[in-house]
Amino acid sequence: MSTSVSSTKARILEVAAELVANSPDGDVSTRAVCEAAGVGAPALYRHFGDKEGLLSAVVDHGYEKYLTTKRSRRPGTDPIQDLRDGWDTHTDFALRNPNLYRLMNSPAMRTPPAAALESHRILTADLRRAAEQGKLRLAPELAAQMIMSANVGVSLMLVSRPTTFTDETLSRRIRDAVHAVVFTPEAMGPETTSADDAEAGAEDEEAGAEEVLPATATHLAALLRRTPRPDFTPGESALLGEWLDRLSNTTPE
Repeated sequence: MSTSVSSTKARILEVAAELVANSPDGDVSTRAVCEAAGVGAPALYRHFGDKEGLLSAVVDHGYEKYLTTKRSRRPGTDPIQDLRDGWDTHTDFALRNPNLYRLMNSPAMRTPPAAALESHRILTADLRRAAEQGKLRLAPELAAQMIMSANVGVSLMLVSRPTTFTDETLSRRIRDAVHAVVFTPEAMGPETTSADDAEAGAEDEEAGAEEVLPATATHLAALLRRTPRPDFTPGESALLGEWLDRLSNTTPE
Protein backbone atom coordinates (compact mmCIF):
# COMPACT_ATOMS: atom_id res chain seq x y z
CA MET A 1 0.00 0.00 0.00
CA SER A 2 1.43 3.36 -1.03
CA THR A 3 1.97 6.13 1.49
CA SER A 4 -0.72 8.31 -0.09
CA VAL A 5 -3.30 5.52 -0.04
CA SER A 6 -2.41 4.64 3.55
CA SER A 7 -2.65 8.27 4.65
CA THR A 8 -6.04 8.65 2.94
CA LYS A 9 -7.40 5.62 4.76
CA ALA A 10 -5.98 6.83 8.07
CA ARG A 11 -7.48 10.29 7.56
CA ILE A 12 -10.93 8.86 6.83
CA LEU A 13 -10.67 6.68 9.93
CA GLU A 14 -9.54 9.52 12.20
CA VAL A 15 -12.31 11.81 10.95
CA ALA A 16 -14.97 9.12 11.33
CA ALA A 17 -13.82 8.36 14.88
CA GLU A 18 -13.99 12.03 15.84
CA LEU A 19 -17.45 12.44 14.31
CA VAL A 20 -18.74 9.36 16.15
CA ALA A 21 -17.33 10.62 19.46
CA ASN A 22 -18.96 14.04 19.05
CA SER A 23 -22.26 12.87 17.58
CA PRO A 24 -25.33 13.38 19.80
CA ASP A 25 -26.59 9.87 19.03
CA GLY A 26 -23.32 8.17 18.14
CA ASP A 27 -24.21 7.85 14.45
CA VAL A 28 -22.58 9.42 11.40
CA SER A 29 -23.32 9.48 7.70
CA THR A 30 -20.79 8.50 5.05
CA ARG A 31 -21.44 11.86 3.37
CA ALA A 32 -20.43 13.75 6.52
CA VAL A 33 -17.28 11.64 6.82
CA CYS A 34 -16.33 12.25 3.20
CA GLU A 35 -16.87 15.99 3.50
CA ALA A 36 -14.86 16.26 6.72
CA ALA A 37 -12.03 14.10 5.34
CA GLY A 38 -12.00 15.90 1.99
CA VAL A 39 -12.46 12.72 -0.07
CA GLY A 40 -15.05 11.37 -2.44
CA ALA A 41 -17.43 8.53 -1.66
CA PRO A 42 -15.55 6.10 -3.97
CA ALA A 43 -12.43 6.47 -1.81
CA LEU A 44 -14.35 5.64 1.36
CA TYR A 45 -16.02 2.58 -0.14
CA ARG A 46 -12.76 1.41 -1.70
CA HIS A 47 -11.06 1.35 1.71
CA PHE A 48 -13.94 0.19 3.92
CA GLY A 49 -16.50 -1.47 1.67
CA ASP A 50 -19.61 0.13 3.18
CA LYS A 51 -20.77 2.09 6.21
CA GLU A 52 -20.74 -0.97 8.46
CA GLY A 53 -17.16 -1.68 7.41
CA LEU A 54 -16.20 1.88 8.26
CA LEU A 55 -17.89 1.78 11.67
CA SER A 56 -16.31 -1.58 12.46
CA ALA A 57 -12.91 -0.08 11.64
CA VAL A 58 -13.72 2.90 13.91
CA VAL A 59 -14.51 0.54 16.78
CA ASP A 60 -11.28 -1.42 16.31
CA HIS A 61 -9.32 1.82 15.98
CA GLY A 62 -10.71 3.28 19.19
CA TYR A 63 -10.56 0.06 21.17
CA GLU A 64 -6.95 -0.56 20.14
CA LYS A 65 -5.70 1.82 22.82
CA TYR A 66 -7.66 -0.10 25.46
CA LEU A 67 -6.33 -3.44 24.26
CA THR A 68 -2.78 -2.12 24.20
CA THR A 69 -2.87 -1.79 27.99
CA LYS A 70 -4.22 -5.33 28.32
CA ARG A 71 -1.62 -6.81 25.98
CA SER A 72 1.25 -5.10 27.78
CA ARG A 73 -0.03 -6.08 31.24
CA ARG A 74 2.05 -8.77 32.86
CA PRO A 75 -0.11 -11.33 34.66
CA GLY A 76 0.01 -10.92 38.42
CA THR A 77 0.33 -13.72 40.94
CA ASP A 78 -3.37 -13.41 41.77
CA PRO A 79 -5.61 -13.95 38.70
CA ILE A 80 -8.67 -12.97 40.73
CA GLN A 81 -7.29 -9.48 41.27
CA ASP A 82 -6.34 -9.29 37.59
CA LEU A 83 -9.94 -10.15 36.70
CA ARG A 84 -11.32 -7.55 39.11
CA ASP A 85 -9.03 -4.94 37.54
CA GLY A 86 -10.03 -6.10 34.06
CA TRP A 87 -13.72 -5.57 34.86
CA ASP A 88 -13.04 -2.08 36.22
CA THR A 89 -10.93 -0.99 33.23
CA HIS A 90 -13.65 -2.29 30.89
CA THR A 91 -16.31 -0.20 32.62
CA ASP A 92 -14.01 2.81 32.77
CA PHE A 93 -13.37 2.56 29.02
CA ALA A 94 -17.13 2.51 28.37
CA LEU A 95 -17.72 5.59 30.52
CA ARG A 96 -14.93 7.52 28.80
CA ASN A 97 -16.05 6.48 25.30
CA PRO A 98 -19.87 6.15 25.47
CA ASN A 99 -20.63 6.51 21.75
CA LEU A 100 -17.85 4.17 20.72
CA TYR A 101 -18.92 1.61 23.32
CA ARG A 102 -22.58 1.69 22.27
CA LEU A 103 -21.48 1.30 18.66
CA MET A 104 -19.24 -1.61 19.52
CA ASN A 105 -22.12 -3.50 21.13
CA SER A 106 -24.83 -2.45 18.71
CA PRO A 107 -27.05 -5.23 17.26
CA ALA A 108 -26.60 -3.48 13.91
CA MET A 109 -22.98 -4.65 13.84
CA ARG A 110 -23.51 -8.01 12.15
CA THR A 111 -19.84 -8.97 12.39
CA PRO A 112 -18.27 -8.76 15.89
CA PRO A 113 -15.32 -6.35 15.84
CA ALA A 114 -11.93 -8.03 16.11
CA ALA A 115 -11.23 -6.00 19.24
CA ALA A 116 -14.20 -7.54 21.05
CA LEU A 117 -13.09 -11.05 20.17
CA GLU A 118 -9.56 -10.39 21.38
CA SER A 119 -10.85 -8.93 24.63
CA HIS A 120 -12.86 -12.11 25.20
CA ARG A 121 -9.78 -14.26 24.56
CA ILE A 122 -7.77 -12.27 27.12
CA LEU A 123 -10.55 -12.71 29.69
CA THR A 124 -10.69 -16.46 29.06
CA ALA A 125 -6.91 -16.76 29.43
CA ASP A 126 -7.06 -15.07 32.86
CA LEU A 127 -9.85 -17.43 33.91
CA ARG A 128 -7.78 -20.43 32.85
CA ARG A 129 -5.03 -19.22 35.17
CA ALA A 130 -7.59 -19.06 37.97
CA ALA A 131 -8.72 -22.60 37.12
CA GLU A 132 -5.13 -23.87 37.29
CA GLN A 133 -4.97 -22.51 40.85
CA GLY A 134 -8.23 -24.22 41.82
CA LYS A 135 -10.10 -20.92 42.19
CA LEU A 136 -12.85 -21.43 39.61
CA ARG A 137 -16.22 -23.10 40.21
CA LEU A 138 -16.94 -23.85 36.54
CA ALA A 139 -15.29 -24.11 33.13
CA PRO A 140 -13.30 -21.01 32.07
CA GLU A 141 -15.21 -20.71 28.79
CA LEU A 142 -18.59 -20.57 30.54
CA ALA A 143 -17.23 -18.25 33.23
CA ALA A 144 -15.96 -15.90 30.50
CA GLN A 145 -19.41 -15.76 28.92
CA MET A 146 -21.01 -14.96 32.27
CA ILE A 147 -18.51 -12.25 33.20
CA MET A 148 -18.42 -10.62 29.77
CA SER A 149 -22.20 -10.51 29.39
CA ALA A 150 -22.60 -8.96 32.86
CA ASN A 151 -19.76 -6.48 32.35
CA VAL A 152 -21.08 -5.37 28.97
CA GLY A 153 -24.64 -5.21 30.31
CA VAL A 154 -23.88 -2.93 33.25
CA SER A 155 -21.56 -0.78 31.12
CA LEU A 156 -24.25 -0.29 28.47
CA MET A 157 -26.78 0.72 31.12
CA LEU A 158 -24.34 3.24 32.61
CA VAL A 159 -23.62 4.91 29.26
CA SER A 160 -27.12 4.61 27.75
CA ARG A 161 -29.23 5.58 30.79
CA PRO A 162 -27.01 7.64 33.07
CA THR A 163 -29.94 9.46 34.67
CA THR A 164 -31.46 6.15 35.79
CA PHE A 165 -28.33 4.22 36.74
CA THR A 166 -26.74 6.79 39.03
CA ASP A 167 -25.14 4.65 41.75
CA GLU A 168 -21.37 4.96 41.40
CA THR A 169 -20.88 1.59 43.11
CA LEU A 170 -23.21 -0.30 40.75
CA SER A 171 -20.51 -1.78 38.52
CA ARG A 172 -18.44 -2.94 41.48
CA ARG A 173 -21.47 -4.49 43.19
CA ILE A 174 -22.44 -6.44 40.08
CA ARG A 175 -18.80 -7.44 39.55
CA ASP A 176 -18.59 -8.89 43.05
CA ALA A 177 -21.94 -10.66 42.72
CA VAL A 178 -20.93 -12.34 39.46
CA HIS A 179 -17.48 -13.21 40.77
CA ALA A 180 -19.04 -14.82 43.85
CA VAL A 181 -20.85 -17.23 41.53
CA VAL A 182 -17.83 -17.89 39.31
CA PHE A 183 -15.02 -18.21 41.89
CA THR A 184 -14.68 -20.50 44.89
CA PRO A 185 -15.40 -19.00 48.34
CA GLU A 186 -11.73 -19.39 49.29
CA ALA A 187 -10.68 -17.37 46.24
CA MET A 188 -13.10 -14.56 47.11
CA GLY A 189 -11.68 -14.20 50.62
CA PRO A 190 -13.08 -14.77 54.10
CA GLU A 191 -15.00 -11.51 54.09
CA THR A 192 -17.39 -12.93 51.49
CA THR A 193 -18.44 -15.83 53.72
CA SER A 194 -20.81 -14.88 56.52
CA ALA A 195 -21.54 -16.90 59.67
CA ASP A 196 -24.99 -17.72 58.28
CA ASP A 197 -23.40 -19.04 55.07
CA ALA A 198 -21.04 -21.24 57.07
CA GLU A 199 -23.90 -22.61 59.20
CA ALA A 200 -26.03 -23.30 56.13
CA GLY A 201 -23.14 -25.10 54.49
CA ALA A 202 -22.62 -27.31 57.55
CA GLU A 203 -26.30 -28.22 57.59
CA ASP A 204 -26.34 -29.27 53.94
CA GLU A 205 -23.23 -31.26 53.12
CA GLU A 206 -24.82 -32.87 50.09
CA ALA A 207 -25.50 -29.48 48.48
CA GLY A 208 -21.94 -28.46 49.30
CA ALA A 209 -20.57 -31.54 47.53
CA GLU A 210 -22.61 -30.68 44.44
CA GLU A 211 -20.99 -27.26 44.36
CA VAL A 212 -17.48 -28.60 44.94
CA LEU A 213 -17.65 -31.11 42.08
CA PRO A 214 -17.69 -28.59 39.18
CA ALA A 215 -14.85 -26.62 40.78
CA THR A 216 -12.76 -29.76 41.26
CA ALA A 217 -13.40 -30.88 37.68
CA THR A 218 -12.48 -27.43 36.37
CA HIS A 219 -9.22 -27.44 38.35
CA LEU A 220 -8.24 -30.91 37.15
CA ALA A 221 -9.11 -30.14 33.52
CA ALA A 222 -6.98 -26.98 33.59
CA LEU A 223 -4.00 -28.84 35.08
CA LEU A 224 -4.25 -31.65 32.54
CA ARG A 225 -4.39 -29.19 29.64
CA ARG A 226 -1.35 -27.36 30.95
CA THR A 227 0.61 -30.58 31.59
CA PRO A 228 -0.73 -33.51 29.55
CA ARG A 229 -0.18 -36.93 31.11
CA PRO A 230 1.94 -39.41 29.09
CA ASP A 231 0.00 -42.22 30.81
CA PHE A 232 -3.00 -41.61 28.55
CA THR A 233 -3.37 -42.16 24.82
CA PRO A 234 -4.64 -39.16 22.81
CA GLY A 235 -8.07 -40.78 22.69
CA GLU A 236 -8.15 -41.33 26.45
CA SER A 237 -7.03 -37.75 27.08
CA ALA A 238 -9.77 -36.43 24.80
CA LEU A 239 -12.41 -38.58 26.52
CA LEU A 240 -11.25 -37.54 29.99
CA GLY A 241 -11.28 -33.89 28.92
CA GLU A 242 -14.84 -34.26 27.63
CA TRP A 243 -15.99 -35.81 30.91
CA LEU A 244 -14.31 -33.11 32.98
CA ASP A 245 -15.83 -30.37 30.81
CA ARG A 246 -19.29 -31.85 31.39
CA LEU A 247 -18.74 -31.90 35.14
CA SER A 248 -17.33 -28.36 35.05
CA ASN A 249 -20.54 -27.06 33.47
CA THR A 250 -22.89 -28.98 35.75
CA THR A 251 -25.48 -26.78 37.45
CA PRO A 252 -26.13 -27.80 41.08
CA GLU A 253 -29.77 -28.82 41.53
